[in-house]
Amino acid sequence: MSRPRVHPEHHLVNRIGWLRAAVLGANDGILSTASLIIGVAAAAATQSSVLIAGVAGLVAGAMSMAAGEYVSVSSQSDTERADLARERQELSRNPEFELDELADIYVKRGVDRDLARQVARQLMAKDALTAHARDELGISESTTARPVQAALTSALSFSVGAAMPLLMVVVSPAAALVPIVAAASLGFLALLGAIGGWAGGANVLRATARVTFWGTLAMALTAGIGKLLGTVI
Repeated sequence: MSRPRVHPEHHLVNRIGWLRAAVLGANDGILSTASLIIGVAAAAATQSSVLIAGVAGLVAGAMSMAAGEYVSVSSQSDTERADLARERQELSRNPEFELDELADIYVKRGVDRDLARQVARQLMAKDALTAHARDELGISESTTARPVQAALTSALSFSVGAAMPLLMVVVSPAAALVPIVAAASLGFLALLGAIGGWAGGANVLRATARVTFWGTLAMALTAGIGKLLGTVI
């Protein structure tokens, strides 16, 4: 008797947590630091002043990203824990009602009612809380909140992203600092969009166009404001 062939599948949903934080951090690092540099440079500041402003933006931005991600994802984690605690109590107080509730979920998905009750009963016998967390609350291993992971990933990726336009300030001549930083940063953003789209299994061209468009708009606005303020002051 021949053994069944194994069909390996590689899904990308497990990357959602860290990929979202990494792409957000790197994109924000490149975009906010490049925009800050361009805005300050357009105001006729010296190259050393521009570099100081960029470094300050990197440190402040990385800390802000870490704190923001930790606080927001911690809120999600708190909500998940509260829902799980409530569900644990409900399973203890009224397991038969919870069985019917889980079976109804499977019926709504197209499973025959008798089979749905059988499946629900077997799943609850093995791990009732996990079954309800996944199918009733939508909480699973791949989507559960991880505040520390999100904070560290965002801070690190922000720092890496912000270092790229800062490097351009160091190597660029003062007279051409704005166009070089802008062009290089848009190139970095396009590369980031392509990598993020590829890693997430999305359309690479669409992801690249999206980040490039918003990057161009942000840098153009800050350059205009810097030029205006530099002329007035």
